[in-house]
Parts: sequence; C-alpha cells; structure tokens
Amino acid sequence: MAARMIRLAALAIALAAPAAAQEATQAPGGVVRVLDKITGIVTDLDLAAGESGTVGHLSIVLDECRYPADNPSGDAYERLEVRYRSVETPVFQGWMIASAPALNAMDHPRYDVWALRCKTS
Repeated sequence: MAARMIRLAALAIALAAPAAAQEATQAPGGVVRVLDKITGIVTDLDLAAGESGTVGHLSIVLDECRYPADNPSGDAYERLEVRYRSVETPVFQGWMIASAPALNAMDHPRYDVWALRCKTS
C-alpha cells in the first residue's frame, strides 16, 4: 500500500508541472500492450476510446488517451480499467504513462499491462 501511495504522489507531482508543459490533446484511441507472464505471449490491443478488449482472462477498457499537444508522437497517458475474469472489482483503474510504466503499474501475478501510444488518426 505504501508503494502505491508513493507512485500516486510521484504521478501527482509529474502532472503538476507548468501548464505550458502539460497541454494535452485527447486522442480517438490508443494501443495497450499485455504480457501473459505464464505463457510469455505479448499482445497489443488497438482500442478506440470507450472500447474494451480481451486478452486471456483480462478485460481492458480504454477510457481515454492523451498526448502532448505539440508532439503527437510523444508520450501517451492512458486511463484504463482492467478486470480479471468476471470479478466485479477492477484489478487496475487509473492512468498509465507510456514512458514510465512502473510509475502506476498494475500489480497482478499473471499479467502485465502497459500503455504504448495514442492513435492520432
């Protein structure tokens, strides 16, 4: 729990930078990578905003994807909700940053999920 609080504090500090450095544009979708740590299979999900995708026992919803307004190929910020099987409580819900996947990582024994990039068209 303490590690999660430290990651959330670091995320808050990163997002509190000057407004000029934080102008972001909302993308129509994004790409999420999923690693099954048991099989070693890596799957990329190309999702539109609001769309869900399934990999193995995971269901992933991309709420939104943002990127720097002055750099469309720059860092992606994706808001995700990840559920395992039919469990009602998400195993992850929040923002993931493509350039810092460990900052707010999903903690799951079988799967790793991380943001790759936003789709700009």
